[in-house]
Amino acid sequence: MANERDEDVAARAERLRLDTLREYRIMDTAPEPAFDRVTKMVAELFGVPIALVSLVDDCRQWFKSAYGLDTSETPREMSFCQYVIAEERPVMVSDVLGDPRFRDNVLVTGDLHIRFYAGVPLRAYNGAILGSLCVIDREERGPLTTVELERLEDFAGIIMAEADLRRIGAERDEARRALERALDFSGIATWQYDARTDRLRTQGAGAELWGSGFETMLATGNGFFGLVHPDDRAALRAILEESIANGTPYAAEYRVLNPERGVRWNAVRGDWDVRSDDAMLTGVSIDITEQKSRQENANLLMRELHHRMRNLFATVSAIISLTRHAARDVDDYVERISSRLDALNRAQNVLLGANFMTGSMHALMREVEAAFSRIRWSGPDLLLPENALVAMALLFNELATNAAKHGALTSEGGRVEVRWSQDPEDSEPRLFRLTWAESGGKDVVVAPDRTSFGTLLMERSVRNNLGGTIERRWEPTGLVVDIALPARWREA
Repeated sequence: MANERDEDVAARAERLRLDTLREYRIMDTAPEPAFDRVTKMVAELFGVPIALVSLVDDCRQWFKSAYGLDTSETPREMSFCQYVIAEERPVMVSDVLGDPRFRDNVLVTGDLHIRFYAGVPLRAYNGAILGSLCVIDREERGPLTTVELERLEDFAGIIMAEADLRRIGAERDEARRALERALDFSGIATWQYDARTDRLRTQGAGAELWGSGFETMLATGNGFFGLVHPDDRAALRAILEESIANGTPYAAEYRVLNPERGVRWNAVRGDWDVRSDDAMLTGVSIDITEQKSRQENANLLMRELHHRMRNLFATVSAIISLTRHAARDVDDYVERISSRLDALNRAQNVLLGANFMTGSMHALMREVEAAFSRIRWSGPDLLLPENALVAMALLFNELATNAAKHGALTSEGGRVEVRWSQDPEDSEPRLFRLTWAESGGKDVVVAPDRTSFGTLLMERSVRNNLGGTIERRWEPTGLVVDIALPARWREA
């Protein structure tokens, strides 16, 4: 069990080491003077023919710098540096022929003819050993002194400091590229403005905000104002001048003339970045056209709702007033008012289920059918504006209420069939035609001897509100109502 745990620890350490080596993005890169100067200096200082910066991955050792050696890499199993990694400390061999680890190595027995080796770890920022800085001699020599070994470790530190500069620079460049891509995708541009020279620098989604070729226009503040909508230039200049004069934050919303996308709204926010004796106005710009559109739609919707509420209250007030004159007593008044308010509620349910301004004929008929279950209907689905929907809802409510009190719906076998259609588009005049046909009532229906408020309400809804005609016939089978209106509604 102890051996298994040790193997797991070793495997995790090796994974960390290899991951760290990849972080440096240094393997197989071109020679660099900063590393070559160190190996040359080390070789001369220690009086050896070969000095190497050796980096070891999972299968090979690769030389970032090789003074005195033409080979760029060797297999890992041949390398001396693997023992520096394994032992995590400097390794020095002054008699390779007497060391069983090295005496049969091809680097000893072959043309390279290694007889002396000293290598110190190249430690990364997190302690992982990536390889070694080593000195090699083809002649036998005594071991390095403690001072010499410390000096070699100092050079290894210089090597890793240079490698860390490369790593940090690569990470910085990658982060900058990622930020630029994120800005491009987000529709945001960053900018910096020097008020003293009028110079302007931008990054990010400039083409999306200002259009192609924006770089030329946005090289200066004056050039930027050439992209601003003429109606917004004076106000935007005044805001910028106030910010420059007082050192206050800069914030505005303005329109731009984007050559590809037309007039767009931008929001800009900036503040002063003070550095010693100069100050730069630094900020961001973002396209807010969609937000502006939603805001305008919301304002339009609020105005429409306000208009509709006024119409609704006026309708309710008229119903209350006129029903009062037609009611026989308080109970009858409450019943009639409740029924007509239910009809208005059905119309509002349909409008709320859509866009507040139009409603579906089918949706309205489903509401009517839910209140009066033996009504059947058929016809094309049409989109009715709010006033027409309310008028139709009141019309159907009066017809259904009368049928429930005096007509077909007084008996279990009674039925109401509602059918409608629109004339072909080339008809003149083109009409919407609806028929309400009752059948199966328990009594023979006859024309009433007086005109009720409900009848007046139906005629007002059809003639005054919808601009049509209504005709009622008391057939032996039941009441038949024919309605004709101008065909103004489009299909849903």
